Amino acid sequence: VLDAHRHNYLAGINPRKDGVIGLAMLELSTGDFWVEEYRDHAGLRHQLSSLTPAECLVPEGKADDPLVRTCLEELPSPVITTAEDWTFDPDTATDILTRHFGVHSLEGFGCADTTTAIGAAGAVLHYVTHRLKRDIPHIRSLRRLHTQGYMLLDRNTVANLELIAPRSGIARQRPATLLEVLDTTCTPMGARLLREWILRPLIEPHRIRSRHAAVAELCADPVFLDELRRGLKQIRDMERLLSRLSGGGNARDLLALARSLKVLPGLQHMLQDAGKPALLALCGSLDSCSELSDELLRALVDEPPATVREGGMIREGYHHELDDLRRAARDGRQWIADYQAREQERTGIRSLKVRYNKVFGYYIEVTKSNLASVPPEYVRKQTLVNAERFITDELKEYESRILGAQERARELEYEIFGRLRNRVLEFTEIIQRNSRAVALLDVISTFAERARALRYVRPEVNDSQRIRIREGRHPVIECIPDSEPFVPNDTLLDTEQNQLLIITGPNMAGKSTYIRQVALIVIMAQMGSFVPASEAEIGVVDRVFTRVGAGDELAAGRSTFMVEMQETATILHNATPRSLIVLDEIGRGTSTFDGISIAWAVAEYIHNSPRIRARTLFATHYHELTDLALTLPGIRNYNIMVKESGDRIIFLRRIVPGAADKSYGIHVARLAGLPDEVVERAREILANLEEGEFEEGQPKIARRHARKAAHQGQLTLFPGNEENTRPS
Repeated sequence: VLDAHRHNYLAGINPRKDGVIGLAMLELSTGDFWVEEYRDHAGLRHQLSSLTPAECLVPEGKADDPLVRTCLEELPSPVITTAEDWTFDPDTATDILTRHFGVHSLEGFGCADTTTAIGAAGAVLHYVTHRLKRDIPHIRSLRRLHTQGYMLLDRNTVANLELIAPRSGIARQRPATLLEVLDTTCTPMGARLLREWILRPLIEPHRIRSRHAAVAELCADPVFLDELRRGLKQIRDMERLLSRLSGGGNARDLLALARSLKVLPGLQHMLQDAGKPALLALCGSLDSCSELSDELLRALVDEPPATVREGGMIREGYHHELDDLRRAARDGRQWIADYQAREQERTGIRSLKVRYNKVFGYYIEVTKSNLASVPPEYVRKQTLVNAERFITDELKEYESRILGAQERARELEYEIFGRLRNRVLEFTEIIQRNSRAVALLDVISTFAERARALRYVRPEVNDSQRIRIREGRHPVIECIPDSEPFVPNDTLLDTEQNQLLIITGPNMAGKSTYIRQVALIVIMAQMGSFVPASEAEIGVVDRVFTRVGAGDELAAGRSTFMVEMQETATILHNATPRSLIVLDEIGRGTSTFDGISIAWAVAEYIHNSPRIRARTLFATHYHELTDLALTLPGIRNYNIMVKESGDRIIFLRRIVPGAADKSYGIHVARLAGLPDEVVERAREILANLEEGEFEEGQPKIARRHARKAAHQGQLTLFPGNEENTRPS
């Protein structure tokens, strides 16, 4: 069963000897068919991780190609299928594709020069038609899968920011992802498009602003917005209904499509009368297909059966011959009832019944106690324990008339259904256009609904390299029920004095939440959504990189630290001055000095390299890194504000300028449930480290101090009555 809220792609991957790889992506249920070629294999891996195909088709001779295997590593659980090498040949593929589309060449699709990708597309089409045995008349075009114009989000970023799925795989609370917060779409097409927009934000300000303008028009007219969304909720999944009807389907699919099409004229009139130029420019017009929908609604009964061979689909009065056959069948059934009454009267057998089954057809059943009254013209057909079954010439003659009418009626109904289905397929391109327009309307109206419900604002998106957010909020955490009130925070990033922000502060204070929220606000703004803030200016970001926590990948032979370093290397090799980098702890998986050294060098490199100089948020527990701000002009220190009351503190979740001067790790350990003895010993060791003293014959960490001394370096994580507030 397909998930209506996500695409279900079949990918064809065609590697060439010179390193070029052709990619074809087919969404069989909607008819979307894309091709692209990659010389940058990182780009291919990104595309695969973004679109997450359910199945990958590769040439038999290249199934074990290391490059192919490396690309497929991006997928969570790929189904890999091999196909004959000749189906990937560009000439063969061109022949397959031109015959399918009924064209002389592929020039008109704008992809004739992508010969390796064309090979992949031909193989995919051959696989679908010959191996899957699918009819695919709804696949009407082939397009380039352009990556220019879109922000790149690799699988680490998608996972780390929990855009689509929670990192753990299981959500501890709802909502757990950005998709869950934003998805109040009214149609399955809209839900799929929203998911696509989250994974492919725009990077061209004019396109982003056109989406924002349409959202703003709807936000300003809540009555129209509600009316529009009520209309959208009446529309079924037209894309997948069309796909089912291409390969079979039933009358229920036809009726659902007809009812959906019937909604479109009302929506079109609403849009034309509402005076929403930005919305109309973005979504285009809807073709009502009134001729088709009216014909389908005239033809089909209100509640058709799930089967198509047993009749009962076509409405009385639609087809004269069918009506005549149905009357003949009904008249025949009445004749049977009259015949039973007449035979009961003639024979005196009141229990005589005329029945029917598929083996004998119509027959007369008489109980054994009445066999003496059976007339001689009755022909015995079957003997049962308590009764016998008979036929007569008269009964058989009428049976042929009745059953003939019924059978012909069923055949004719199926023929009519087939004609109606073919009529729908004539409108394939129009229905697909309508589906895309409905999906756009749905997503834009969803952004407007979310903006009104969650107090989002329209961001200013431009070509600057500045990110300025006033009172920004984490879109997911602020929506978790029964959580503490969310504390908003400001952000200023640029490529000059605020290029790299080092965020220090206690564990559990909100460093990770803050840096993720900035990335999420940027992504939301560039996908076309309003954002959780009181004001926002976003200089477009070409790519968001995240380096957030890691687990061992033992099956791949990679430790936590190795994973961390490989992800960091990817960032340093690919970031640009237009990128946004989010680093949540670097160097944790090795010794303290090694970790500090690596983290320091990474920060310096991002700051100093003219190729990078990316806007960066760097959360760390290495307080030594705060000294970077003393020598590097683009680095600024920020920390979490705390409130002290004697030896007790609470976190205020507020980001303020300056470096943290205390750590509260031992108290977090106490809250986590470490035994008191361990906590007290940790305090002693901390005191030894801070005093830097030795006892003769003992390393300084091993010294034991008086309890009082051990408490001086840490504060307790509980609220008090005193009002002493300061940055930590």
